[in-house]
Amino acid sequence: MNTDVAPVETKTERKPKPKWLRVKLPTGKKYTELRSLVDKYDLHTICTSGSCPNMGECWSEGTATFMILGNICTRSCGFCGVKTGRPETVDWDEPEKVARSIKLMKIKHAVVTSVDRDDLKDMGSIIWAETVKAIRRMNPETTLETLIPDFQGNERNIDRIVEVMPEVVSHNMETVRRLTREVRIQAKYERSLAVLKYLKDSGINRTKSGIMLGLGEQEEEVIQTLHDLKDAGVDVVTIGQYLQPSKKHLPVKQFITPDQFKKYEEIGLDLGFRHVESSALVRSSYKAQKHIN
Repeated sequence: MNTDVAPVETKTERKPKPKWLRVKLPTGKKYTELRSLVDKYDLHTICTSGSCPNMGECWSEGTATFMILGNICTRSCGFCGVKTGRPETVDWDEPEKVARSIKLMKIKHAVVTSVDRDDLKDMGSIIWAETVKAIRRMNPETTLETLIPDFQGNERNIDRIVEVMPEVVSHNMETVRRLTREVRIQAKYERSLAVLKYLKDSGINRTKSGIMLGLGEQEEEVIQTLHDLKDAGVDVVTIGQYLQPSKKHLPVKQFITPDQFKKYEEIGLDLGFRHVESSALVRSSYKAQKHIN
């Protein structure tokens, strides 16, 4: 992962979920241990707050995702369940808190993301850099992925991420060009591509992006997006099914079949991406620990 305007409520009835979207409850010793730590120390992860379907699998492999800069976003994307409005004051102790959480949970690979903070002059990039530094100091063996906002394309803010050199830097396109204005109201398709290209041109070893399907995109538009991402030097792509967070959010237009997801995976690999994760339950940080290689 904006104005204070909430998405317009839609009258469209929700489509029943197909059988391939059924999720198994997370289990296992590692999951149970981490769940206990999260509850005991009130640790904040997107995994729990977002009820991610892959939480058990990721935690068992020592991967977790943390969100910084609060839980109120300045943007109001039509797909996103995060609250929108006026964010709270920046917590300058947050970098240390996140680093301690990762240490307590013994996380091997941490994914850090944030809300958009267009209200701040630096758009949150200073806290971003300080968080990476704190994690490195306290968890020198932990590898990192930063899933960043577009920082409105401001290169000085992006440079702060480049300077701390996470193993993976990710920025999600979310959807195809035609649907960008509807799905990501304050974002721009070309600006997101430019951010990804700038990251790669600036020396980031592994860049990554993700898109959601089921919002009304056509196959040829998805394929074009994959071509655009490849042209921007992106190394890793994740492709998953969009699920409507509430009735006020954009409706699901279509549930994409497993065969279609497989087709996109094969197209992506043929284009030369290092990794393509493509299936209904894939989310941005799915199998993230594998994307550093």
